[in-house]
Amino acid sequence: MPIPMIYQHTGDDFERFLADAKARADLVTRNQTFTMVEAVFHVFRRRLTLEQGLRFALLLPPVLRALFIDGWAAEDAPRPFGDRETLTREVQAFRGNHNFAPDTAIAVVAAAVRAVVDGDDLDAVLAGLPPAARDFWATAPLG
Repeated sequence: MPIPMIYQHTGDDFERFLADAKARADLVTRNQTFTMVEAVFHVFRRRLTLEQGLRFALLLPPVLRALFIDGWAAEDAPRPFGDRETLTREVQAFRGNHNFAPDTAIAVVAAAVRAVVDGDDLDAVLAGLPPAARDFWATAPLG
């Protein structure tokens, strides 16, 4: 049996994703973009149970899936969702001085993720999560 297509070009797919997110965020380097994406994933993940997080992760392409679950202490209790500004500050605090995430980081990553996953599948998974999780993945400013 051949290697499934989802795994055949994972590196190229990930680089295209980073380039898209970098352009959307108006960042300078792929390292800045990687940190922004990682921060957004981790901030979101902190608000999910293990089961919820795995359902979400399974929608992502392989490298993004790995990034989403990397370093997860599954025994940690989920944190409450806050408002977009609070969540954005948490994203920006990830790795402190090495983080250049803009104020639009969450919406930027949401748009880049929506460009590489099936939107109906994403919406179906988000429908099973708290309303704040759906708000988190909105691609336009809330309010």
